[in-house]
Amino acid sequence: MTEPSNWVVVPAAGLGRRMGSSIPKQYLELDGRAVIDHTIERLLMHPKIDGLYLALSDDDRWWSETEFSGHPDVVRVTGGVERCHSVFNALRAMAERAAADDWVLVHDAARPCVRRTDIDHLFAMVSAHSAGGLLGMPVSDTMKRTDATDRIVATVERSHLWHAFTPQMFRYRMLHDALKQALDDGFLVTDEASAMEHAGYQPLMVEGQADNVKITRPEDLLLAEYYLTRQTMESST
Repeated sequence: MTEPSNWVVVPAAGLGRRMGSSIPKQYLELDGRAVIDHTIERLLMHPKIDGLYLALSDDDRWWSETEFSGHPDVVRVTGGVERCHSVFNALRAMAERAAADDWVLVHDAARPCVRRTDIDHLFAMVSAHSAGGLLGMPVSDTMKRTDATDRIVATVERSHLWHAFTPQMFRYRMLHDALKQALDDGFLVTDEASAMEHAGYQPLMVEGQADNVKITRPEDLLLAEYYLTRQTMESST
């Protein structure tokens, strides 16, 4: 029996306005390189990955200056208004290459610190799971729910609550159809697991490392640089 291929989708058409920067956050400098270069390297260089689809805005003028812009295994596709549109465009673009039971890993462009061991763990845990799964971390802080004016209305029980990370890993056809259904229903999902849930599936949460941070605000860039330095030190010992 032929082993399924493994594809990566990186939605990177957003502007990242919360960073307060004149350029999108995925192109900010991090430890001497663009954030997106760190991210793509960790995905594309993994031995199980067969190719990467990158969803970019048609107005993007920074990608051509990055390290992987000419890489033969990176396919650029047109991004959409929302993340779900970008991912769906990438899935449609790979239709002639991807088999129904191939795996697709969707990863945030602004998560440059994902560890290879976490990707290995995701493959190990999800490959035998019918609905796919995603990396995450159990919630450890006390959780509060507020009203529209930010006044607390309830303390939320944190047992079985998780922070959802990426990569999120699903079978190609199942993810394609789940996203199409969500879009047809006018349900703008914020991650791929939400689309799978909307379609009636129960993806598996897989615990990863807390240093798989997403760069959203200026202070996150400093935190990511710290984690990259720590990871480099660990690998050299």
